[in-house]
Amino acid sequence: MNNIKEKSDFDSSDILMSLYQWRKQLLIIAGITIVASILFSSPWFITPKFKSSVILFPTSTNAISKALISENSKEDILEFGEEEQAEQVLQMLNSNEIRARVVKKYNLMQHYDIDSSSQYKNTNLYDEWNDNITFKRTEYMAVEINVLDKDPQMAADIANNIAALLDSTKNKMQRERAMKGFRIVEEEYLSSQKYVKTLEDSLTELRKLGINDYETQSEAFNVQLAIALSKNNTPGVKAIEEKIKVLSQYGGAYVSIRDALEHEKKQLSAIKEKYQEAKIDAMQDLPAKFIVNSAYKAEKKAYPIRWLIVVVSTISTVLLSWLVIIGIEKIRTKQNN
Repeated sequence: MNNIKEKSDFDSSDILMSLYQWRKQLLIIAGITIVASILFSSPWFITPKFKSSVILFPTSTNAISKALISENSKEDILEFGEEEQAEQVLQMLNSNEIRARVVKKYNLMQHYDIDSSSQYKNTNLYDEWNDNITFKRTEYMAVEINVLDKDPQMAADIANNIAALLDSTKNKMQRERAMKGFRIVEEEYLSSQKYVKTLEDSLTELRKLGINDYETQSEAFNVQLAIALSKNNTPGVKAIEEKIKVLSQYGGAYVSIRDALEHEKKQLSAIKEKYQEAKIDAMQDLPAKFIVNSAYKAEKKAYPIRWLIVVVSTISTVLLSWLVIIGIEKIRTKQNN
């Protein structure tokens, strides 16, 4: 155990002695590394990039009608979305449609100096997009859009434009389905409306024949007939019998149409409510987000971080050089032994 301790102490002191012995060389290496890292991290070699960010919260509302006019809905158009809505927003931000519209608007193929005649132009473009434009969810369930670009104004414009495109992209996706649903409900609503109008016209024709309330009229005519018979009022009996005959002939139809009309009006009222909801969902839009922070033109570059490059490069180079020196000394010691 003593031998091991002595050997350990010897090795530690040997390492410190080698560090002291080679201090000048290590300092020279550190100085050269600092100068080289400063040089190679300069704009001559690495294009500086500026960062702009947009922070937004997704909304919790999907159907406008349910949030605004439905009596039974508990949705609130002012409520922030939760994890599910944040994940949906992230998926939409990564959609091809938003990327294609931003690429076209800002001519990113040329802006990123990508050869448009290259066989892999789209691959190179998408790699640049993924390197410079990122989306992430924050710990507070917000969504953050980050854009890096050599032009600070371009970075801010792209970030704000992506946030704006979120609304149109989501509304376009929902409207396609909402419009189909609206057409189905509209067809049913118009059909029901037409049928109600037909029943009302039929009742109007029956009323022209003198049938206004089958049950009441039937009871009244029977009472009047009994009175006329008791008084031997032959003309009155004949007139009442004519009315009873018309009532008997068309009364059944009147009752059927009247009851059917009442039922169809209830159905029409329910369908009308659905029709109004579907129309709102198909024709109107609401923002899909709450903007917390909009992007602005950055005043300082965000990439590269030169001091970090210098520190990491210097420490790594000095440590590597020291390990090489220790290794060389060990080899020399073994050869001498």
